[in-house]
Amino acid sequence: MVIKGTSSYPTADWMCEEIRKEIPNISLGTVYRNLRILRESANISEVCYGDTFNRFDGNTGNHYHFRCEKCGCVFDVDEAIDEELDERIALKTGFKISCHWLEFHGLRK
Repeated sequence: MVIKGTSSYPTADWMCEEIRKEIPNISLGTVYRNLRILRESANISEVCYGDTFNRFDGNTGNHYHFRCEKCGCVFDVDEAIDEELDERIALKTGFKISCHWLEFHGLRK
């Protein structure tokens, strides 16, 4: 599966081009339908960054992200999740925290 083979957050267009290397006649509509099925079955997640196109993530576990301010690419960060952060915020706000989303911004080296 193309999405599981990348650590970046690809668009449907990018995945379609990659899949066409193996299946030349695949349509973008077919890619979108399959992405929807995978998202609905919780095998992938869809991430909306306000870009023209949504991006998709094959890693559905809780993890942190890095977004390059120059090229816009998003990458997973290999760092343990700070579960104490959820507890601190819950104590401060009274909210029940189920998870948190943390994204680092900067320039990719």
